[in-house]
Amino acid sequence: MYKSCSKCGKIHDSNYRCNKSRIYAQDHTRELRNTYDWIKKSLEIRERSNYLCEVCKQENIYTYDNLEVHHIVKINEDDTRLLDNYNLVCLCQEHHKKADRGEIDKEYLFKLAKIREDGTDT
Repeated sequence: MYKSCSKCGKIHDSNYRCNKSRIYAQDHTRELRNTYDWIKKSLEIRERSNYLCEVCKQENIYTYDNLEVHHIVKINEDDTRLLDNYNLVCLCQEHHKKADRGEIDKEYLFKLAKIREDGTDT
């Protein structure tokens, strides 16, 4: 007998044990994102960016809704940069998805973080 898997959505034999949940359980980035320090830093970055998407702001658009804090260098690449202000930018959901797909240049995002932190372009 076959059944639909609640973990991955595929159809498996009823005796098959799906490993999809194990992948997520071992992912230490989830643990890091659920710490008090990260939640506090995320709120700090939003406040320092005046609760605006930093990419939209450069285009003279002021987006306050659905803001998220993006790690320019991913946590799974370098977890020491989890709380590094120069590695974090406040983005709207649309720009966050684009940044995750690599459609927004990392150097541009680093520049935005530097502008927010230092108040300069250089």
